[in-house]
Amino acid sequence: MKIHEYQAKEVLRRFGVVTPRGIPCFEVDKAVAAAESLGGKVWVVKAQIHAGGRGKGGGVKVAKSLDEVREFAKQIMGMQLVTHQTGPEGQKVRRLLIEEGADIQKEYYVAALTDRATQKVAMMASSEGGMDIEEVAHNTPEKIIKVFIDPLTGMTDAQGKELADGIGVPAASQVQAIDTFKKLYACYMETDASLAEINPLILEGNGNIKALDAKFNFDSNALYRHEDIVAFRDLDEEDPAEIEASKFDLSYVSLDGNIGCLVNGAGLAMATMDVIKLYGAEPANFLDVGGGATTEKVTEAFKIMLRNPNVRGILVNIFGGIMRCDTIATGVVAAAREVHLTVPLVVRMKGTNEELGKQILAESGLPIISADSMADAAQKIVAAVAGH
Repeated sequence: MKIHEYQAKEVLRRFGVVTPRGIPCFEVDKAVAAAESLGGKVWVVKAQIHAGGRGKGGGVKVAKSLDEVREFAKQIMGMQLVTHQTGPEGQKVRRLLIEEGADIQKEYYVAALTDRATQKVAMMASSEGGMDIEEVAHNTPEKIIKVFIDPLTGMTDAQGKELADGIGVPAASQVQAIDTFKKLYACYMETDASLAEINPLILEGNGNIKALDAKFNFDSNALYRHEDIVAFRDLDEEDPAEIEASKFDLSYVSLDGNIGCLVNGAGLAMATMDVIKLYGAEPANFLDVGGGATTEKVTEAFKIMLRNPNVRGILVNIFGGIMRCDTIATGVVAAAREVHLTVPLVVRMKGTNEELGKQILAESGLPIISADSMADAAQKIVAAVAGH
């Protein structure tokens, strides 16, 4: 789950991280009132969407008068903001953040995320914060400093100093920087975040350290522990199909291809998408029905896949361990009949009650194409789609 910048800064402030003062707005008229309330002579008008690269896309403007605040708010509110993270279709801006200006002397980058290889938390920092951090990571990875934190002991002052030294924080500001790193780590751990990023973390003219922008992703499996985080969810920023899938405990992600995939198990789902690509086609989605799929869940999965107008065929790939093949077969037949399936359907199933499942499919009277292996299934659905 993702949240907006202004929400991320609210979370950071709970843990003592210093941020600029800002006011979220849902209407253009409120933007000017927000600027007046903040006071000062410079304000930043920021689009609020769940994607980075907003500045380059024209979604962040510095205003030096209230008239400019109004003008920029009109330009940004409602625009279809296209960034390198939204794709060419962009994302509609429905919220703004009006923020006080900052005296930026230097921009840094810092982020916390789990490193699976070491089973520790990686805290990364760079002296090259700002809009081009992706290019820094790609072209000059030596400018990314990392420390690995044992969750049992937490982040130490020594690790914080290693980061501060590594990115060139001036000696007079290092105490603040180290304090900020430790608070970001605490925030990451206590909110069950999967990513906690400050970009840029700035050094102001007076030597203060401040989080000028922030981004959080949260582990969806832990949200039951964080009602305050769940309250931040903005459904306008999410794919409607993915929202619908979550209601039925289906793991679904829309993709750009034309072959729908219904699989049980995330690893098998990834492998299924890979084998479709291997044989020259593209998957239309990732869809994991899990180990407890029912006829209702399978039917809903079919409906969700077929709402995508690009889907020209469906591949069902089931390994019957906890999930029995006959249960899936019954669901597939019921779903195909309910949705009046008109695109090719290939089913490959192995494992518990495999023969019974295949019998149910064969006796259904539906034009279901059976496959014995993943390669066979992929070849058959690719060929069926090509000839459909």
